Amino acid sequence: MKLISLLMLSMLFTLAGCSKDTEPERGEDAVHEEGERGPHGGRLLKDGNVSVELVIFEQGVEPELRAWITDVGKPVLPAQAQLAVELRRFGGNVERIEFSAEQDFLRSTTDVREPHSFDASVEATIDGATHAWKFESLEGRVEIAAAAAQEAGVVIETAGPRLIQDVLQLYGTIAVNPESVRAVSARYPGPIKTVSRSLGDSVARGEVLATVESNESLQTYSVVAPIGGVITSRNANPGEVAGETPLFEITDLANVTAQLSVFARDIARVRPGQNVRVRSVDGAIEGTGQVIGVSPGGAGSNQALTVRVKIDNRERRWTPGLYVNADVLTGGKEVPVAVKTASLQRFRDSQVVFRNEGDAYEAQPVEMGRGDGEWTEVVSGLSAGARYVAANSFLIKAHLEKSSAAHDH
Repeated sequence: MKLISLLMLSMLFTLAGCSKDTEPERGEDAVHEEGERGPHGGRLLKDGNVSVELVIFEQGVEPELRAWITDVGKPVLPAQAQLAVELRRFGGNVERIEFSAEQDFLRSTTDVREPHSFDASVEATIDGATHAWKFESLEGRVEIAAAAAQEAGVVIETAGPRLIQDVLQLYGTIAVNPESVRAVSARYPGPIKTVSRSLGDSVARGEVLATVESNESLQTYSVVAPIGGVITSRNANPGEVAGETPLFEITDLANVTAQLSVFARDIARVRPGQNVRVRSVDGAIEGTGQVIGVSPGGAGSNQALTVRVKIDNRERRWTPGLYVNADVLTGGKEVPVAVKTASLQRFRDSQVVFRNEGDAYEAQPVEMGRGDGEWTEVVSGLSAGARYVAANSFLIKAHLEKSSAAHDH
């Protein structure tokens, strides 16, 4: 897995020679990265004798825009000016920021939400004259050609409503399904003439396992397999006498059961038919099954009850005796916006998903709610309908870190 990840990263960085990275944001305030700075450390916008200095201020408060205006080098009182800013966000959404007077500066009446990445339009009116500016301030954004992203395995999905399951985590072992075991006996007692199958052999239904000579008719008849499966017990050798003791035991391993320990206090949450996600302790094998029953006697020495889960094993991945962890999906709640849990990344100081528009990707800070392992609710930061990187999002993060095209708060 580690080698595959390294190869995918190398492929992305190589193929992204046709990609374009944004310039890095290095200061505290996104709006003053480029161009001349003012006395408060912000971006300085000039139009003739009029200057506007903009700063995103976030010390002890939610991020807000602050502005200082001068005319012919002299401060303009906040009450004598009008200022409005439009921020065009990733994906085309536009936010209009209004201002109110505050001491010697203008303060935005709404917060400037993360990320501080946008195309800005600024309009100031002083003494009836209007002054306008436009600038770009990008943070955590990168462009990668579609072919490069596809080759690297980047998968795009759309955020939207999802049932987030309630999960009960259990553990146990894989066991043979008792309903899939058949004992094979001789129909009539008599000496065993031949035995054609051995312990561990796979057999098909109707296949001859042995032949026996009947004591009554002295005729030789065939003992055949009633089901397909694996011979898990053999008590027959040529020359021995077949009687009431089964000659063979055949186990069909096409399905197995997970025997899961459950505390008595949790048993009310479990019922037949519930879906269960099962994985080996090392995470190498994963699958799904359904609860088929609950029985006394725990799979662990300190447990009172056992939950039995039927698992499809036609590919023979699940070996009896294998230790497993399991998530029993016991209920759930529909949430307005959810994303694949695998899409979440820690980027700088925030948990993010990477939004996508065309060849562009941008880190979007999000607040997460409930999750069930596969899906996680988005409480804020992302709207239904937004396109995001659902698989291999770590490649986008690595590319951004490599190019340093990020705003470090």
